[in-house]
Amino acid sequence: MRTKVLSHLAVLTVLAAGLPATAHAAEAGKPCPAPVSAARCVDGQLADGTPYTFARPGRWNGAVLVDLDFAAGGLASALTASLLERGYAVGGTTRTVTGWNIARAIDNQAEALRRFETAFGPARYAIAEGRSMGGMVAAGAAQVHPDRFDAAVPMCGGLGGSVGQWNQKLDTVFTLKTLLFRDTALPVTGIPADVPGTQQRWLSAVTSAQGTAAGRARIALAAAIGQLPGWGLAADGTTTPVPDGRDADGVEQGMYLALAGGPLPYLGQAVSSRRAIEQVTGGNPSWNTGVDYARQLATATPDQRNAVRRLYERAGLDLRADLGRLAAEPRVSADPAAVRHLERGIVFTGDLRIPVLTVNGTGDQISTVAQQQSYGALAGRAGTASLLRQTYVRTAGHCTYTTGEQQAAIDRMLARLRTGHWPDTAPATMNRLAMAVDGGQGRYLPYTPPRFNRAYPAVGRG
Repeated sequence: MRTKVLSHLAVLTVLAAGLPATAHAAEAGKPCPAPVSAARCVDGQLADGTPYTFARPGRWNGAVLVDLDFAAGGLASALTASLLERGYAVGGTTRTVTGWNIARAIDNQAEALRRFETAFGPARYAIAEGRSMGGMVAAGAAQVHPDRFDAAVPMCGGLGGSVGQWNQKLDTVFTLKTLLFRDTALPVTGIPADVPGTQQRWLSAVTSAQGTAAGRARIALAAAIGQLPGWGLAADGTTTPVPDGRDADGVEQGMYLALAGGPLPYLGQAVSSRRAIEQVTGGNPSWNTGVDYARQLATATPDQRNAVRRLYERAGLDLRADLGRLAAEPRVSADPAAVRHLERGIVFTGDLRIPVLTVNGTGDQISTVAQQQSYGALAGRAGTASLLRQTYVRTAGHCTYTTGEQQAAIDRMLARLRTGHWPDTAPATMNRLAMAVDGGQGRYLPYTPPRFNRAYPAVGRG
C-alpha cells in the first residue's frame, strides 16, 4: 500500500463524526439509483464544472477505481455491477468539460479521488482506470500523480502519447490524400467546423476508392504505413473473421474496415478529434517532415507488406513510383506552440512509480496496438519495466472487451497491490479468470506488438 495524504477536509469530516473512517464510510453518501441501489453514491461537480460520481458497496474491499468516463452512464454498466459485487468502489468523471485537454483531465482524476475520500474516508488502494481516452488519462495519472494513486489499469489507451499517436494518424491520412485524393478538397489538417460533413466526404471517398483495384492497393499502403490492423468490424458492429495473413484480399478488406467501416471508423475519429485538438492547442501539432514512408512500409507486419505488394502487382501499379510520389510531396509542418501545448497532455516517459497493467486489442483501429510497444520500451529504457505488465486481447474494434476480460485485469492489479508482487498475468490465467466472470471466450493471447513508427520524442520536430 502506498502512503497517501488524505485531504484536510476528509480528515476533519471523519474526526467531526467521531468515527473511524470505515464506520464513517458506511453512513456517507446516498442510496444509488437502480440497478445498483444496494450501493451508496456521491456525486457533484469538480472546480472546473466536470461532473463526478462514485458508488461504494456495503462490503467495501478498500479499493476504488477512478475512471475518466464513469459519470457518463457508468452506473448502468455490466462492469460496474460486477465490480461492486466484488467489493470495489467505482467512479470518476466525464470528459465533457476537458475534452482533449488531457493535462486537465489527468488532474481531475486526482481531484475526483479527493472528493471520494472526503465522502467515504481514505481508500486503501486507489486505482486509475479507463478505456480509450480514459486509458490514456489513467496512464497519465500514474505518471503525474503517483502520490495520489497506487496503480493504473489503462485499457485501449493511446499509449504512444498525444503527439506520437497524432503524428501516426497524420501519416495515414497524408498517404491517402497524396496517392488517391490529391486534387480534392479533403483536408489533412486544418479541419473545418463542419466536422460531420468532412467526415462523410472522407468516408465516401475511401469507400469509392475501395471499389477499384488501384484504390485497394493504395488503401493497403496507407494503412500499412499508419500501422492500422488488417482486421475490422462489419458495418453493423459484428466481428468479421480474422483474415489469413497470406490472403491479401482479406487483409486489405480488414484494413478498409478499420479505416472506413464499422461503428467507429478510423477516419471519422481522425477528423473529429483532430478538429478538437487544433481548437485546444491553437494550431496544428502534427508533422511529417523528415519521415521516410518507404522505411515505414519496410517495417510493417509481413502480412501487410505481402498485401501491399500483391495488390500493387494486380492493379498494375508501380509501388516504387508511389513511394517516390510520397517522398516528393510537400510535407506538413507543425506549429511549435501547438506541439508544446499537446506535449503537456501527455508525453509518456516510462518513469513509473506505481504498478501499471495495460490491456489492448490486437485489432484496435483507434488506439493502435503498436503504441503499446512504445510505452513498454520507454519503461524498459527508464529501468521501470518491473512495474509494468502488458496484456493483449484478440478482438477487432476499439475497446471491444467483455466484462470478464476487464474484470480479470482489475482483479490481477488488486492482487499485485495486496501482495506487493505481480501475480500470473499469462493469457491462460487471464482467460480462466475472465471466463469465470461471464463465461465468454478466452481471447487473451501471447502477442508482441510491432515497433511504433512515430515514437515521440524520438522523431525530430517539424
